[in-house]
Amino acid sequence: MSASNIRFIAFIGGSTAFLISASIFLATIGKPPLTTLSQMVYYAFGDSYSLSESLVKATPILLCALAVILPARLGLITVGGEGQLYFGALTGTAIVVGFPTAPMLVLLPVMILAGAAGGAAWSGFAGLLRAHCNVNETISTLLMNYVAVLLVNYVTYGAWKDPASLGWPATMMFPPAAIVPSVFGTRVHAGLIVGIMAAILLHIAVTYTRWGIALRVIAGNRKVAAMAGFGFVKQTIMVMAMGGALAGFAGICETSAIQGRLQAGISVGYGLTGFLVAWLSGQNFLRAVPIAILIGGLIAAGDALQLYSKIPSASATILQGLLFIAALAASGLAGRRTARHG
Repeated sequence: MSASNIRFIAFIGGSTAFLISASIFLATIGKPPLTTLSQMVYYAFGDSYSLSESLVKATPILLCALAVILPARLGLITVGGEGQLYFGALTGTAIVVGFPTAPMLVLLPVMILAGAAGGAAWSGFAGLLRAHCNVNETISTLLMNYVAVLLVNYVTYGAWKDPASLGWPATMMFPPAAIVPSVFGTRVHAGLIVGIMAAILLHIAVTYTRWGIALRVIAGNRKVAAMAGFGFVKQTIMVMAMGGALAGFAGICETSAIQGRLQAGISVGYGLTGFLVAWLSGQNFLRAVPIAILIGGLIAAGDALQLYSKIPSASATILQGLLFIAALAASGLAGRRTARHG
């Protein structure tokens, strides 16, 4: 059996498993399964508003997924998307807070560059620890997530708190010159376009360039890579920083275009969801795009179900978990079957 046939069968099996488990769960909480699942599809992609909200949710998920996939090509497992997103939002906001009256042609690009640089520095530091001190990047990035979130809480509750926010932990509202442009008058912003372009460019770079060959050789055998002139230290710091830049960019875009200011809790687990999307895609940049949009649709539909169908937020989260479990199980079984058939 070919690999494509195995993946197709796994997709059908995973979808069926999700539908059955979701139906059982919905029936258990007293909701009609068929009607509720139909509503989920409609609220995710049923009209232009639903689609735009799904794409809004998908944007940070996609960027955080790319931040995981790129280091994975070097054999690194990073779970730091959440912290990189927060730190990028922090450094980008620092520019706005420091120079709120600067013209748009200066403020907007500098703010975005600062956000990406913040994410790159946050992730690059974990790469530095991995390359020079052999510190496990999974542990370091996980712990750094907590630090980044607490740093944002510190400034939004303290030094950068807007006195006019009536006690709400948030900075001043961003001026119009610091708002990332939207697309066609919707809440979808330029971050989605950048994310899709980044996925395409990274796919080309790791598939068809000497740099991509270097990543594969290093991931396969570090000693052979060293003899070929491919340095592990340089590449580790580089891919970690590049991934962090994407997550940091997601953070400042979410802060600017969606929230309008930096506040505590700017992310609803986008970093972790991006990690799951990266694994669901098989560390494939292009496959991450539709999967991120699908998961974004599920999250947006969950919000709508809470509002219109009175389904508790925990139930929507459980449905997301069931989808992840079914998809990961199907992906794992497909991988085993593919390996067994050569």
